[in-house]
Amino acid sequence: MPLEADVLAAFPAEVQIPAELVADAVAASSAASPRVLVVLDDDPTGTQSVADLPVLTRWDVADFTWAFAHIRENQTKPAVYVLTNTRSLDAAEAAARNEEIVRNALAAAGSSETESGSAGSSLRLGFVSRSDSTLRGHYPLEPDVIAATVAAVSGEATDGVVIIPAFPDAGRVTIGGVHYMRGTGEEAGTLTPVAETEFAKDASFGFANSEMAKYVEEKSQGRFAADSVIVLDLNVIRASTDPHISAKAIADAIESATDSTPIVADIVSENDLRALSLGLEEAERRGKKLLYRVGPPFVRARIGQEIRAQLSGEEAYAGNTPSEAGGLIVVGSHVGVTTRQLKALTEQHRAARIVEIDVEKLLGDSAAGYLDETVDKVVEALRGGDVIVHTSRLLIKTDDAAESLRIARTVSAAVVAVVNRTLKTFPPRFVIAKGGITSSDVAAHGLEIRHAIVRGPMLPGIVSLWEPVDGPAKGIPYIVFAGNVGDDQSLADVTRKLSNTF
Repeated sequence: MPLEADVLAAFPAEVQIPAELVADAVAASSAASPRVLVVLDDDPTGTQSVADLPVLTRWDVADFTWAFAHIRENQTKPAVYVLTNTRSLDAAEAAARNEEIVRNALAAAGSSETESGSAGSSLRLGFVSRSDSTLRGHYPLEPDVIAATVAAVSGEATDGVVIIPAFPDAGRVTIGGVHYMRGTGEEAGTLTPVAETEFAKDASFGFANSEMAKYVEEKSQGRFAADSVIVLDLNVIRASTDPHISAKAIADAIESATDSTPIVADIVSENDLRALSLGLEEAERRGKKLLYRVGPPFVRARIGQEIRAQLSGEEAYAGNTPSEAGGLIVVGSHVGVTTRQLKALTEQHRAARIVEIDVEKLLGDSAAGYLDETVDKVVEALRGGDVIVHTSRLLIKTDDAAESLRIARTVSAAVVAVVNRTLKTFPPRFVIAKGGITSSDVAAHGLEIRHAIVRGPMLPGIVSLWEPVDGPAKGIPYIVFAGNVGDDQSLADVTRKLSNTF
């Protein structure tokens, strides 16, 4: 494994760029015609890098109208997240959902133009396809569908698809066109190409290449050859100590993009993301039409939002009176870091009751009766303190991608049923959901959240807190915790902030 310091030695030093510089550039371009980024998030963990933005788990025209009005009335940063959960869907379902969301967003933006009442103030939309920082998900399907739908509705062609999976807060960086995971613990300071990690072996979305241009060729099945991909390495991102000069260099480098040309960029830090954002703003000012396929922190940098400090327990409950019931911690992810985090939590939180959901029983003939027993156990345990509900750690695997998704959905549906029936019987003090598909389904169906505000991260740069603004979970802090982030203590740390028995 190479050392990060050695890999970076070939490139210019990082340039400090304040978020305000990006925010000013965005505001200037929106002065005559406001623009909002619509973030189609394939699981809800994309919100962990932002704060005080609206989140939708439904996408009717009326839902977008609510979100756009919230942004306008509260003068928040110009972005809304839409929880698509498409990473849990097959390709045809994912395509249909992307198209529906884009059409409804554009329709709502059109009605916003009428409501605004002033000439020249029409609401422009930019689209972000938010996916996994370890390269799992429906690529290039999702950006393809978004681009095609925008063209069909508005006649506007996409010149370039900007692919930025980097997530420095979680140890995912791109250097020299290669996407890496940073080592932790004894391996701190090292880099592992992402294709050599467990994530590349994903049953549904596995891949073989860590070099981003080759990854694009692999996933597009040769439609985009590696040598056709525009690569913005750190020599371009850090072209000058003057951010305006670097912005022009970035815009110049993507001038040739046309017909959804893939564009990838090196990113090691938030400053690199801000430098890139300034360059993309300049390119769009020149007339380039861009679509984004990104990891979690890109949107924060692109809209010029400061990094929000982690929330305290008091801030998590601000404006609400916490229940005396126990909290509910739901763990569905099976990646290695989640299993280690679960182990640390159960070892340290001796007061918590543990309820395991046996996946084999869920797939058997007596699943309904088994679910009834599980709900009864959870409700009774919540009366005395926190409850940790997790699926059995034995992962039932199959070589059939469709069957893998079916099993995942069955398990997730059971988890959702346990949460929903518990909520309506004995509401918990807080809910933490661990894992992307798990946290999506728990939000939309288990807690019946339709509209929420993401308030900020529970740990530095990761793990978001949502405040539900409607439905039966209103007033209950909901914590969205990705399966593949944090160290072994992170789940225990977040639970400790919220619990009254830990």
